[in-house]
Amino acid sequence: MALPAASLRKVLLVLLSLGLTLALGLLLPQALKLLFTFLGFPCDNASHAIVLVYFVFLLFVAMPSLPRGTVPTQGKAVMITGCDSGFGLALAKHLYELGFIVFSGCLLKDKNGEGAQELERFHCNRMKVLQLNVCSEEEVNQAVEFVKKNLEDPNKGLWGLVNNAGISTFGDVEFTSLDTYKEIAEVNLWGTIRVTKAFLPLVRQHKGRVVCMASMLGRMGTPSRSSYCVSKYGVEAFSDCLRQEMYKWGVKVITIEPGNFVAATGIFTKEGVERRGQDMWEQASETVQADYGKGNFSQQVARMKAFVCSGVKDMTPVVNVITDALSSKYPYTRYNPMDTYCWIKLQVMSHLPAAIADRIYI
Repeated sequence: MALPAASLRKVLLVLLSLGLTLALGLLLPQALKLLFTFLGFPCDNASHAIVLVYFVFLLFVAMPSLPRGTVPTQGKAVMITGCDSGFGLALAKHLYELGFIVFSGCLLKDKNGEGAQELERFHCNRMKVLQLNVCSEEEVNQAVEFVKKNLEDPNKGLWGLVNNAGISTFGDVEFTSLDTYKEIAEVNLWGTIRVTKAFLPLVRQHKGRVVCMASMLGRMGTPSRSSYCVSKYGVEAFSDCLRQEMYKWGVKVITIEPGNFVAATGIFTKEGVERRGQDMWEQASETVQADYGKGNFSQQVARMKAFVCSGVKDMTPVVNVITDALSSKYPYTRYNPMDTYCWIKLQVMSHLPAAIADRIYI
C-alpha cells in the first residue's frame, strides 16, 4: 500500500537529514584531512575547517536575512501585470497600502472582471486599473501610453515593473499539442518579454526594478508539466541576460521562483483538470492511447486533481519577497518563496547528479 503524500514527504525529510548528518559527521572530516595532506598542511587544521564549514552552513540556513535598507515608497510608481487574481491582485493591494502608485494591468477589465472591479473600488489616484492582455502588442503599447500620462512626474519614469501574468496546464509530452506549448509560452515567456521591452525605457529613466515571475519549475523539470517548465526556463534565461545588460544603467532585475502555491492561487481547479484530461485523451493518437492505456492515463489525471489542493495556502510569502525586491536598497537576484519540502527538492534536483536526483523524486 502506497504511503500518503504527507507521510512520504516526512520520510524523505528524515532520510535526507540522516544522510546529511552522516556525510558531514563522517565523510567530511576524512575528505578534509586528505585534502590538507595533499596540499601539505597539517591535518590538525582540518578540524578548524570543519568548524568553519558548519559556521557557514548555519549562516546560510539558520540566520535571518540581514537588514539591507529600504527605499522611500512615496511617489514611486509600479506597473503589475496579471492583477485579475492570485499574486497580482494581492500584490497590487499590498503595494497600495505601502504608499506606492500602482498601475494594475487586468486582462478582464473591459469585461468587468471581479479583480479589476475590486481594485477600482479603492477610488484613489494611487490605484490605477487598466486593460492589459500581455499577448496583445496593441494593448501593451496602450498601457505604456496610459502609464506615461498618469505618472506624477513623467521625467522620473517608472520605478518598478512586475511581470506577474501567467497561466499553467499539465500533460505528458505525448498528450500535449504544439498549440498548447505555444499558448503557455505566449503568455508566460513572450508576454514577459513583450511587456518588458515596452516599459524598459521608463524603468531605465528611473533606474528602477524589473521583477520577473519565474518558478521553481524554471530551474528543474517535472513529469506532466513540460509546457509550463519550458516557458519558465525561458523566463529565467531572459531575466539573467537582461540583468547583466542593465548593470550599466543602474536597473536591478530580480527573479522570483515560487514553490507550490496552487492551493493559494487557485490556478488549477478539479473541474478544469477533468476537462483538460478529457480533451487530451480525445486528441491523442490511437497509438498513444493504446501504448499508455486509459487506466494509466486516468491515474495521472487523478493525481493532478489531488495536486489542486496541495502546497502553501497563503500567498503572503510571495507578496513579501516581491515587495522586498521593489523596496530594498540591495535586493537579492533571486527569491525562493516555498515550503521546506520544495526547497529541499529544488536543491536536490539542481545540484545532485541527474541520475541520483531522478531516482529520489521520479
